[in-house]
Amino acid sequence: MKLSSFTKLGAVGVLAFTMAGCSTWDNMNSRQKSAATGAGVGAVGGAVLSNGGVLGTVGGAAIGGVIGDQIGKNR
Repeated sequence: MKLSSFTKLGAVGVLAFTMAGCSTWDNMNSRQKSAATGAGVGAVGGAVLSNGGVLGTVGGAAIGGVIGDQIGKNR
């Protein structure tokens, strides 16, 4: 599967946005950290699967955030 330049740029942008949001990582509890990580991974995964589609990226972020939140709840 070949990724377009737009998809790669979108994935880098999501990663940069996620990392900027984690600048207060030390003040977050494990549930919040897991949700943020899940949203970032889900967004990148959604972008790759939908070839950079906005709906796939946002949907992946939402699903990843919910899964990360539930995993963090159990820690």
